[in-house]
Amino acid sequence: KHTEFHLGLLKGKLARYRAQLLENKAGGGGGGGAAGFEVQKSGDARVAMVGFPSVGKSTVLNKLTETRSAVASYEFTTLCAIPGVIQYKGAKIQLLDLPGIIEGASEGKGRGRQVVATAKTADLVLMILDAANGDVQKRLLQQELDALGIRLNKAPPNISFRVKSGGGIRMNSSVQLTQLNERIVFGILHDYHIFNAEVNFHEDASVDDFIDVIEGTRVYLPCLYVFNKIDTVTLEEVDRLAREPDSMVVSCEWGLNLDRLVDRIWRQLDLVRIYTKKRAQPPAFNEPLIVRRHSTILDICRGVHRTLQDNFKYALLWGTSAKYSPRAGGLLARRRGRGRRPDRQEV
Repeated sequence: KHTEFHLGLLKGKLARYRAQLLENKAGGGGGGGAAGFEVQKSGDARVAMVGFPSVGKSTVLNKLTETRSAVASYEFTTLCAIPGVIQYKGAKIQLLDLPGIIEGASEGKGRGRQVVATAKTADLVLMILDAANGDVQKRLLQQELDALGIRLNKAPPNISFRVKSGGGIRMNSSVQLTQLNERIVFGILHDYHIFNAEVNFHEDASVDDFIDVIEGTRVYLPCLYVFNKIDTVTLEEVDRLAREPDSMVVSCEWGLNLDRLVDRIWRQLDLVRIYTKKRAQPPAFNEPLIVRRHSTILDICRGVHRTLQDNFKYALLWGTSAKYSPRAGGLLARRRGRGRRPDRQEV
């Protein structure tokens, strides 16, 4: 128990010092360090491609979009963020080709922090890997992204944390904690100079999870691991890589599995199509509204026009998930958390 307490404090100190070090480096880098990386967000979703140099990111962009990014046999062909648009099922998905990340990117090497800062704005990370060396590249990239505050394929910790102006530290837990106790929690908070706070644990969290909640700067993104150049490895290796979680195997050289990659991106983004109709007219099936699953009617109104909600009375919904068709739904019920949620394709 004594060792666990000191390990928890050391992890907290390392996280705090790392954050301070990154802030100091970012503040001393000058104002023009991020030129070429700021791309205006457009379309219904944004997908950012990250990976080491010469793994085929630009080739993937050229194959999936109408954009033409420079492709060559040498490293660092792409020196800035190049956007493209994937047209699929009526949706416009912005695909970003980011410069290659090298080992030590979290320390600022190869403008790695600027690349990762752009990736943080994405809705999905597409990690492009060389099938011949995919496991090593995957591990190194995960370490670099984790050091810069990106958590891949991981849900935010179910921990309620609030700093107060007085009253000391109050800790409650609705589950049994096996990796944390009151002493460790108090010690980590005191190390962050927090002496008045309320902490509620709703899951068996680890020390790292608790530190992420205190920092409050972590970004949790879904990630799809794409193993490119499968034409250079054996069939047994391709089969093994294809069975990895959240993974796809493709070959841009031979054009293998690229159509399935686009469909997998669509499913990973969890997008749905909503069709609207005017009174006494058929639905406009040629112009769907693209929204996230579990969106509300209020979200859909804002997608049509931001002033629509001001004069909104009710909406009629048709769809497989509706209790009966048509079903009326209003904005007030949604604000209270009892509104309808569109599922799959609805009118």
